Amino acid sequence: MTRVLAAVLASAALALAACSQDGPSFKATDVTGAEFGREFALTGHDGRPRTLADFRGKAVVVFFGFTHCPDVCPTALSTLAEAKKKLGADGERVQGVFITVDPERDTPELLRNYVPAFDPAFVGLYGDAAATQRVAKEFKVLYRKVPGSTPDTYTMDHSAGMFVFDPQGRLRLYVGHGTAADALAQDLRTLLASSG
Repeated sequence: MTRVLAAVLASAALALAACSQDGPSFKATDVTGAEFGREFALTGHDGRPRTLADFRGKAVVVFFGFTHCPDVCPTALSTLAEAKKKLGADGERVQGVFITVDPERDTPELLRNYVPAFDPAFVGLYGDAAATQRVAKEFKVLYRKVPGSTPDTYTMDHSAGMFVFDPQGRLRLYVGHGTAADALAQDLRTLLASSG
């Protein structure tokens, strides 16, 4: 599934490349002007309704995953936390957002314990099955439940990249899974500098 999303995003990046030759240069895929990933409306692990506008003024990094994920999700959140630290004081201008694709198990309490463990400022978001499906469709994120040996031991296959918004709330970058914290920090620094 990740390959499908990567192919879609690569195509979008190539189509947009001609439009953004004068802009800053990034290590991640520049998706400036993309017609997806424009908004989300979910509930935070603190019970507050959240939309992208709530984080205006910060670079927002959105990752879709689930708390029972054995490796991809904790790796992505750890990388984001490390990149944020590398920015020093500018790290305060970066907001991590984790959107669960497993609302059946990822309760507000679980998200409240899991997400801020990577960085106290990170926010976990959830919705019911319909809201999760809507936001995943808006971001072109694929996910599906994979049965386990018992009903409670299922896992989730899901797209594994990060979406980066500039402080004005525009989707700018798609960061593929496995990107190093140094490269992510460099892109965030460039994005923050070019956004004023």
